[in-house]
Amino acid sequence: KKEGITELRGDRSEMQRLFKQVDVFSVKKYRGNPVAVVFLTEGPPLSDAAMQLFAKWTNLAETTFICPPVHSEADYLLRIFTTTRELPFAGHPTLGSCHAWLESGGVPRNKEFIVQECGAGLIKLTQRTNGDGDNAAHTLSFAAPPLITSGPLDEDEVLQIAKSLGVARSEIL
Repeated sequence: KKEGITELRGDRSEMQRLFKQVDVFSVKKYRGNPVAVVFLTEGPPLSDAAMQLFAKWTNLAETTFICPPVHSEADYLLRIFTTTRELPFAGHPTLGSCHAWLESGGVPRNKEFIVQECGAGLIKLTQRTNGDGDNAAHTLSFAAPPLITSGPLDEDEVLQIAKSLGVARSEIL
């Protein structure tokens, strides 16, 4: 994991924010799926454009921003960005950001679980610890939120997918 303070320039402010890069799905450095986690729990908020620009700069699959919660049951609000757009939910950023939040002193409102607020709603995460002391391993898990969309795709979407994959439309069922 990389950790440090990074300077973010927002619309109305310039200030340093805590930044962590977390290897998700691995206890070995540089072997996991990385996610950048920026803490926006103090100071003025950043604009969507500033968050998107920072996510593009990190050039990782996802960059997250931990913000104060809006919902009264949530421990924090998570914004998830790729290099090109914001996502309502994604699995490995959820786990990595929760890990970073806990490691940075986050204390859940409920002793049984952590509640993350995101574009997909409230996500409950549970933490299990195996072992003791320096050998303790912490595992986070969650139940996936309901699908935002489901059902058949529009033909234009199927054609775009075929083009992106370099396959003929007839090869897609």
